[in-house]
Amino acid sequence: MVLPAPFLQWFTARGWRLRRHQAEMLAAAERGEHALLVAATGAGKTLAGFLPSLVDLAAHPTEGLHSLYISPLKALAADVERNLGAPIAEMKLPIRVESRSGDTSSDKKARQRAKPPHILLTTPESLSLLLSYPDSFALFADLKTVVIDEIHAFASGKRGDLLSLSLARLHRIAPGLRRVGLSATIADAGAYRRWLAPGGAEKQVTLVEGEAGADPDIGILLPEGAVPWAGHSGRYAVHQVMAEVARNRTTIIFCNTRGLAELIFQELWKVNDLSLPIAIHHGSLDREARQRAEQAMSEGRLRALVATSSLDLGLDWGNVDCVIQMGAPKGSSRLLQRIGRANHRLDEPSRALIVPGNRFEYLEARAALDAVEAGERDADHFRPGALDVLAQHVMALACAAPFQEAELLAEIQSAHPYRGISATQFARLLAFVRDGGYALKSYDRFRRLAPDDKGGWRISHPRLAAQHRLNAGIIVDAPTLDVRFRNGRRLGTVEEYFASTLAPGDTFAFAGLSLEVDAIRDSDLYVRATARPARIPSYVGARMALSTRLADRVRAFLADPNSWKRFPDDVQAWLRMQQRRSALPGQDELLMETFPHEGAHYLVVYPFDGWNAHQSLGMLISKRMERAGLGPLGFVASDYALALWSLRPVTDPAPLFESSILEDEFVEWVESSHLLKRAFREVAVIGGLIERQHPGKRKTGRQVTFSTDLIFDVLRKYEPDHLLMEAAWADARERLTDVGRLGDLLDRAAGTMVHRALDRISPLAVPVLVLIGRENIAAADVDDALLGELADMLAAQAMQGD
Repeated sequence: MVLPAPFLQWFTARGWRLRRHQAEMLAAAERGEHALLVAATGAGKTLAGFLPSLVDLAAHPTEGLHSLYISPLKALAADVERNLGAPIAEMKLPIRVESRSGDTSSDKKARQRAKPPHILLTTPESLSLLLSYPDSFALFADLKTVVIDEIHAFASGKRGDLLSLSLARLHRIAPGLRRVGLSATIADAGAYRRWLAPGGAEKQVTLVEGEAGADPDIGILLPEGAVPWAGHSGRYAVHQVMAEVARNRTTIIFCNTRGLAELIFQELWKVNDLSLPIAIHHGSLDREARQRAEQAMSEGRLRALVATSSLDLGLDWGNVDCVIQMGAPKGSSRLLQRIGRANHRLDEPSRALIVPGNRFEYLEARAALDAVEAGERDADHFRPGALDVLAQHVMALACAAPFQEAELLAEIQSAHPYRGISATQFARLLAFVRDGGYALKSYDRFRRLAPDDKGGWRISHPRLAAQHRLNAGIIVDAPTLDVRFRNGRRLGTVEEYFASTLAPGDTFAFAGLSLEVDAIRDSDLYVRATARPARIPSYVGARMALSTRLADRVRAFLADPNSWKRFPDDVQAWLRMQQRRSALPGQDELLMETFPHEGAHYLVVYPFDGWNAHQSLGMLISKRMERAGLGPLGFVASDYALALWSLRPVTDPAPLFESSILEDEFVEWVESSHLLKRAFREVAVIGGLIERQHPGKRKTGRQVTFSTDLIFDVLRKYEPDHLLMEAAWADARERLTDVGRLGDLLDRAAGTMVHRALDRISPLAVPVLVLIGRENIAAADVDDALLGELADMLAAQAMQGD
């Protein structure tokens, strides 16, 4: 397709050319086709997604909402708004672009509904709220295109469920609208095409693949001494990292957790002898602090920014010339996404360094590099749509207008995650939205729907619409306290359980500062700056799981000594001694070692299935060991291994790993632990059973937990098959325990178990045994010297030849 003259001139003036995939996206739009664009970072994906809308609006000026842009991050929408402003202003196009999120003022939100811009940039949650208004039918009546950026970031989760349902509603309002998805890291394009298409019709979505970019330049930063036995922060390398910062123009330093980001920032600041401007960015910091850091980056005023996944996606800072990943990346797709923040130009290689925290992480880093070189991406797991999300969506639509049950069911079934929901299941869900279900229907507070005079359903009281909009959302954060100075300035939030460990006079690191607790009042944590040493805050947020494909590659390394020649000498010596003293598992084998150590008997297993699955397995095996009279004393898990210790030795591990454990001990454990209540709290909030906010007042985390626990106990006793109990069980299985990988692990153990009975600790067991008593290393101000002494002591025993 030939670009209109103003666009062609604009491209030429910038020294650009219309790339093939951008032309194909224009052609798909001209044919009225849905499209999925998979292209490398820096390939002009976002421009390719918007170009058809800009060309159409330039050729056919109109009023009203023409295009919606959906992003997973508010910061990304704001960044796109800035970047879109340039071509629109320079070509003098009569196009208005605005963003809308939870941070948008109420006045602006009202104006956007009355006089919408041509292009609206928003998030799945804000779109769902727009659909809850009666004027949504008029607002979206002439909508032409929906562009979903970074589609991989949410399509397979609950936010993707909500967006899929919203797309189904938009399609009903504007049947001719086009759906466009954009991503740089997709393994299975077919799965995303089905998710994106109306009714899951994959062939309706044209796949556009971008031009290949320059291969990234990725290295592993090795320490000046040996690769550490334990740890995961990479803090041993801060001097080397600071040297890289000084060497480059601008560097982003990615950390896998917020606590680790605070730790690394503090460590870098201590060795910042040149006083280079560096900053920190993560989701718990105050919005204004994050925006200041983003603005400073875009203007080139920072030499380094320590960040978390809050900056994984799409922010376009062309002046970044190096990305450093602290600790292992956990997946090749995540690594590629982060590397893409460097240069952000297709024809120039992105430069990145990985700083492994320990020897297993070195193997994982090497596996990630090989996966990137082979073009391998991490697979996404698409599961049926969540029931709590569907309940929220149904309530949103009821707030907009009365509905007929059969018509709404057909609409919902056109959303791919909900294609399998039956009329019976939907009737059950409607009963929950209507009055809370059998056990709760006698309570007026749960009556949200009432029959209308046309045989359909409407909200039972107008105030419920305002309550829904105040409480709707998919992200249920852990309860938090605001961190403030005495003058009221807000720094951000820490989680309530961490705050409960603090008392006046205690110190902790936050927002790049050392802070001393002054007072704790209601939902505020008052602090003052201090020069005293400070501990690192801990966060409950889910850990990044080691991807299945990286785990397979690490297993392949262990099984193939010929691959070791690429490893540092100390890593090679570690593996050779393991081979000599015990065994290394084959590609499909599960190695188990038993040995005595410091008066206890240890069982160490090496599944490489991630911390979540190993943690769950540790709970289950401990219960089975208790029943077998082995006297379990504890366990510790890492991404690579699980260690359990007991009073009596395990002579035959096989019975402990029988797959029946998922039928017996698993159910008992989940029901007796906090897991099911935690899952229920989240689904009750998402499903609208519990309201976190009332006008002018927000419930504390303790109040929400108290309310959900009461309802949980009632349902467990009187209606154990309640819809939300079913949703909570689904969350407990899928998200909190990683039961899918757990099942695969146990199936693998049945036929491939290799047991070695040893007289002492093995070399492979050293990293996981160092974690005993310090399972969440980032949760405290870790004494690295003490940890190093323990690792050295264990390693001396393990590496001693027989």
